[in-house]
Amino acid sequence: MAYEKGTAHQAFGDVAPGLADYTDNLLFDDVWKRPDLSPRDRSLVTITTLIVLYRQNELPYHLKLALENGVSREEIIETITHLAFYGGWPVAATALNIARKVFQDASQ
Repeated sequence: MAYEKGTAHQAFGDVAPGLADYTDNLLFDDVWKRPDLSPRDRSLVTITTLIVLYRQNELPYHLKLALENGVSREEIIETITHLAFYGGWPVAATALNIARKVFQDASQ
């Protein structure tokens, strides 16, 4: 499920072509490819941020991407467990339910 160029244009380019350009070209084609953090590390940072900010819409996509980038299911669960104490129990519980569904979908 690596990010395919043009995905943002397909998702919302008709409404916000400028934001789609930034997403496709700047975020995923530049920021995510910078050499000082691996894609795996970027995925861990991203899912951590999405969890504590309660960004449920984006979390499933980034959990799938994290798995593809080499983050294990166990590391994802440990991240969520750790965040229960720093980000709050409700965001961790919600993230666990989302992760469960992502893991189930990935197994099919």
